[in-house]
Amino acid sequence: MNAALALQKTKKQLHDSGFKLTPQREATLLVLLENEKDHLSAEEIYFLVKRKSPEIGLATVYRTLEILTDLHIVDKVSFDDGLARYDLRKEGAEHFHHHLLCLDCGNIEEIEEDLLGDVEQIVESRFNFQVKDHRLTFHGICEACQAKKEQEQ
Repeated sequence: MNAALALQKTKKQLHDSGFKLTPQREATLLVLLENEKDHLSAEEIYFLVKRKSPEIGLATVYRTLEILTDLHIVDKVSFDDGLARYDLRKEGAEHFHHHLLCLDCGNIEEIEEDLLGDVEQIVESRFNFQVKDHRLTFHGICEACQAKKEQEQ
């Protein structure tokens, strides 16, 4: 999705929830859009925002990320490093997307398809539990690290 369209949609979501798209929120959102594949921490987002808007403080970035998370514009995710990372929710996505985490190099790949539709139905019917969302991270070794190990042998 292009940045202008994403900003317009986010502005509407914020407005509908009683918030404004302030310059600080816009700067934070632009950093997320420009680094969509990177799963940035709040501190990493802050440093990138600071390059564009030096007057923005870390607390403002944290507050913005919390608002965007509460509104399901971004998802907060944790991997093995213990840091909270932020990931834009894909347009029209009913659920958070899945991840492949390489235990050797730390690379994170995204899986866009929702692989758990059948599992959700089983959980809802068998346990009488209304599923609102789910998260799935596969931990393993990526293709590049597997090839590297084969070359070393």
